[in-house]
Amino acid sequence: MNKPGTFTVHKKDGSARRGTLVTAHGEIPTPIFMPVGTQGTVKSLSPGDLVEMDAKIILGNTYHLYLRPGDDLLARHGGLHGFSNWDRPILTDSGGFQVFSLEGIRKLSEKGVEFRSYIDGSKHFFSPEKVIDIQKNIGSDIMMVLDECVGFKHDRAYTEKSLEMTTRWAKRCRDHYPVGSGDQLMFGIIQGGFHKDLRERSLEQLRDIPFEGFAIGGLSVGEPIPMMYDLVHHLAPLMPQDKPRYLMGVGTPLDLLEGVSAGVDMFDCVLPTRNARNGTLFTSQGKINIKKATHREDDSPVDPECTCYTCRNFSRAYLRHLYHARELLSYRLNTYHNVHFYLNLMREVRESIENGTFKQLKARYEAAYGK
Repeated sequence: MNKPGTFTVHKKDGSARRGTLVTAHGEIPTPIFMPVGTQGTVKSLSPGDLVEMDAKIILGNTYHLYLRPGDDLLARHGGLHGFSNWDRPILTDSGGFQVFSLEGIRKLSEKGVEFRSYIDGSKHFFSPEKVIDIQKNIGSDIMMVLDECVGFKHDRAYTEKSLEMTTRWAKRCRDHYPVGSGDQLMFGIIQGGFHKDLRERSLEQLRDIPFEGFAIGGLSVGEPIPMMYDLVHHLAPLMPQDKPRYLMGVGTPLDLLEGVSAGVDMFDCVLPTRNARNGTLFTSQGKINIKKATHREDDSPVDPECTCYTCRNFSRAYLRHLYHARELLSYRLNTYHNVHFYLNLMREVRESIENGTFKQLKARYEAAYGK
C-alpha cells in the first residue's frame, strides 16, 4: 500500500473524478460518502452492519467525543478504532460547526474558542493546538483544522475578518502537527461565506500550507440551494488537482451528484440517518414517507432495485407498522436502508465515471428526485 496521504485520480468524466486516497487504515475509493458517527457510532447501526454494506470510512465528531467519553479515555483504549471496534478509516471534524451552532454560549478570540458543555454547562476551551491534540488521542485517519463556520447572514466585513483568523488557526494546526509527524492526515477548510473573492483568498492562503487535502466548509447554513451549487462549481475547479476535495455537511442525493459534477471527492451528512429516524426513506425512484397510510398494506420492498438487508426481508407495510409502534427496530431497518442507499449511489457514481456515463446517471436521479 502507498504512503498515507497518497491521492491518485484514475479517471475523469467531465469534471467528475474517480480516485483513491490512502490512509493508515485502508484505501478510500472516491467519490465517497462518509456516514456520520457523531459519538463513535452511526446511530442504530453496528460496525458489522457498516462492514456488511461496505462503508469505507465513517466520520466522528471531535467536540462530542471530547465531552463524552473524553479523548484521554479513548487514547487509553486504542483510540476510537479500538474503542468502537472499527478497523477502517475515520475522519474527525474539528468542532468548528459546533462552535457555529453554539453561538449564544461561546466566546471567540484569536487564541481559540471558549464554550459551555451542552451536557452540564461546564466551561471548556478549544485552541487550534488543543483540537489537534484531541484528534491525535481519537486516532482518526483524517483530522480537520479548527475553523469558524460563518452563517449565511453575516456581513462581508465579519466574514473577511473570520476567514483571516481561520487561516491563522489552520497554520497553527499544521505547525502543531507538521508533515511527517505520523500517519494521521490533516485537511484545511476553505471559508469566506458567500463572497467568491473571499473564498478564493481563503483557498490561496491555505494552498501555501502543506495539507493532505482541502475542504469546502460553511455551506448548507441556510443559503438557497442554487447559491450553494454555484459556489461549489466556482470553487472546486480552483482547488488543488492532486489533493482530495471534501464538501462538508452537504447532503441530499442531488447535492452529492452536483458536487461530484463540480469535481468534489468526499461528502458527509446526517441526512440519511436523521431522515430514517423520521420515516423518510431514499430510493432509486425518489423519497418515500413510510408513515403514510398508503403503505399500510403494501407488501413491496422500500426499493425494488435495492439489495440491502431491509429491502430483501421486509415490506413497506411492516416498516410502517414498526414506525407507528415506535419500535426500536424501525430506526435500525430504516437507517440500514438509507445508509446503504447512499453508499450504493456513490458506487454507481464511481462506476459511471469509469464508464463515461456520469451525466446519464445524474440525469436519472434528477428525474427521480424532481429537479
